[in-house]
Amino acid sequence: MSPTLAPTHRSSTPTIRAALRTSAFWVVAGIGAVLVAVIAFIATAAGGSSGPPLAADNPAQAGSMALVEVLRQQGVTVLPVDTLDEASKTISAHDDATLFFTDPQAFLESDQLTELGALARRTVVADPGFLTLQALAPEVGFGGISPADSLTAQCTLPAAIAAGTLSPGGKTLGLAADTPGYTGCFPGGDGTFSVVEKVTDGRTLTLVADTAVFANDEIATSGNAALALNLLGADDTLVWYLPTLADVPVTGPPSLGALTPGWVTPVLLLLTGTAIAAMVWRGRRFGPLVAENLPVVVRASETMEGRARLYARGNARLRAIDAIRIGAITRMALAAGLPRTAPLDQVISTVAALTGRPAESVYAALVGEVPDNDADLMALSTAIDDLEDATAVAARPPGSGPSPAAPPSTGRMEP
Repeated sequence: MSPTLAPTHRSSTPTIRAALRTSAFWVVAGIGAVLVAVIAFIATAAGGSSGPPLAADNPAQAGSMALVEVLRQQGVTVLPVDTLDEASKTISAHDDATLFFTDPQAFLESDQLTELGALARRTVVADPGFLTLQALAPEVGFGGISPADSLTAQCTLPAAIAAGTLSPGGKTLGLAADTPGYTGCFPGGDGTFSVVEKVTDGRTLTLVADTAVFANDEIATSGNAALALNLLGADDTLVWYLPTLADVPVTGPPSLGALTPGWVTPVLLLLTGTAIAAMVWRGRRFGPLVAENLPVVVRASETMEGRARLYARGNARLRAIDAIRIGAITRMALAAGLPRTAPLDQVISTVAALTGRPAESVYAALVGEVPDNDADLMALSTAIDDLEDATAVAARPPGSGPSPAAPPSTGRMEP
């Protein structure tokens, strides 16, 4: 007799391989999101570590490290500073120093810019802003982007003559013709120039409209290098001044953004992406809701008591008495031989005629009177019950005897 083998049942629990195959897309998507966040964080950190534009130690395309290194090879001492006080002390210690300055973030105010213009005998300003022009050269304005295909010196400035040409398409400065004390070089048409020089009281102020002349990516284009080297290498010492937040007057406590390190935002974005990927990966997805009618039977007395408790808890006396009135009116209309759709006025007049009560009192009991407290509610409920009993007795045919017992409850509560 061969042994009887127990029937085998396939387990409904998914294996690890099946689970991985089902969620492979979401796992790959999550890993991809994390890699993108990490690469963005690394790129942001790498870009931020190079320094601000035109910084003397910035090797990026927008920096000026290439120009600074060439100046140092030519024997020029380049001294980077980042505050106005430090620039003033450095220039005071070197009488023959040239000052290079640019303030794209507009950290300095008008009085600070005026003080800056009186520090050195020779000052070179790259990409001057509105406040800088108003404080140092009010006769000069903005000229927009140069439309000329080529920019040639066309002036007597030695540095411009040595450069010969500049890379076209940069910013320009507007200067009226024959303005006393000003010289415009590299004209772009309609009274615009790429370089404007002002000489007053033995001090020379040179305004270079575009930063491409000093930037690493454009320094070797056309005569940019020659112009930059001749402007900044005229003296043995060059003070390279880029304003920072330290130059901004303190008007209150620092903001949260100023106190927050730069790496906080990329880390928060990385954590947010990781959390979203984890929620998509581990989140349970339920199907649509299914409506199902359950065979529930509720006793009429339980429903009545439940509604009564709700009315009592919410002090809904008027709603409670209205429910009593609606049921009483319907039953009195049927007792009096009226249809369910009979108007209320007809029911009131019929009940008043059967019971011999004034129509005003019947109206007050069924419609008009409003209970102000629980005692009034109970009294009005009793009056309606008495009126219903009187109507039933008056509508009973003579000699029919007492009213039959009420039919058994069907589980449905009558209003």
